[in-house]
Amino acid sequence: MDPLTCPFCNPSRDENVLASSLCYARYDRYPASPGHLLLIPFRHIPTLFDATDAEHVALLALVREAKTLLDEQFHPDGYNVGVNVGTAAGQTVMHLHVHVIPRYAGDVADPRGGVRWAISEKRVY
Repeated sequence: MDPLTCPFCNPSRDENVLASSLCYARYDRYPASPGHLLLIPFRHIPTLFDATDAEHVALLALVREAKTLLDEQFHPDGYNVGVNVGTAAGQTVMHLHVHVIPRYAGDVADPRGGVRWAISEKRVY
């Protein structure tokens, strides 16, 4: 994906809810739940494995800040935190982004398996 057409490059300051020198957070435009955040490095890189050590540290720090913000504003009962790497894993925007998805008691009938739902047959083990 070209940085000129990338939806995560050149973010609007109005959309950013958190930021550091290396990454920012904004609400997902297609949220899986209320408060769903995307944490995105400013540098255009395709996957988590292309990030520098400094970007990894900055993203993880932003995960903690995101949790604090979401706890205060949305009061979730839990979280899923995840990254899709490559089209086979469901990545549709080829600019690294980390999902922080608040979870709420009763939002699904049986939450067991969490991120294992990526392959639904492997959810229960």
